Amino acid sequence: MQLKNPILGLCQQSTFMLSAAKVDQCPDDEGFEVAFAGRSNAGKSSALNTLTHASLARTSKTPGRTQLLNFFKLDDERRLVDLPGYGYAKVPIPLKQHWQRHLEAYLGGRESLKGLILMMDIRHPMTDFDLLMLDWAVAAGMPMHILLTKADKLTYGAAKNTLLKVQSEIRKGWGDLVTIQLFSAPKRMGLEEAYTKLAGWMELADKGAEAATE
Repeated sequence: MQLKNPILGLCQQSTFMLSAAKVDQCPDDEGFEVAFAGRSNAGKSSALNTLTHASLARTSKTPGRTQLLNFFKLDDERRLVDLPGYGYAKVPIPLKQHWQRHLEAYLGGRESLKGLILMMDIRHPMTDFDLLMLDWAVAAGMPMHILLTKADKLTYGAAKNTLLKVQSEIRKGWGDLVTIQLFSAPKRMGLEEAYTKLAGWMELADKGAEAATE
């Protein structure tokens, strides 16, 4: 049944494209991109690797290692983008400022960017970085989907309560442009919901329906 979602096959065959330190080093601004953001140590690389069934994004015991915009190709029109992780104290201030300047330029001027996946550690949601990204997404009219990562670290009841609490907070402060779900990379929890969101943003949902009726 899962294979009816065409994003699944594309994610399984995803390959590394390039890394960009500046916006003018990014691939041509055409097609569909979905970017993955998250505060350092929010489990961004683990989530990306689980969704793609590959070790595309570098995971590290030292948070904040993603220092470039990393592009991964799904097909000739579609890409995933691993954005720099922020909030790690040991990164020099000038480097943080460089990342922020180019990240803002990418997020604000990239026509092919169709949505933003924001990772939040379920045990520490709504950090200053998360609030900044929420404000930016809503101001830019950019759809955002939040993965409450590391949901396996809590009991199901506690995880569900946190989800409902954060969901309510987001609706009051940022409206309906932002959606949210539970996610766990080790337990593979929430994969189908995340794939459905990606397929919609990349205009693959209709293709999945066509395949199911053939």
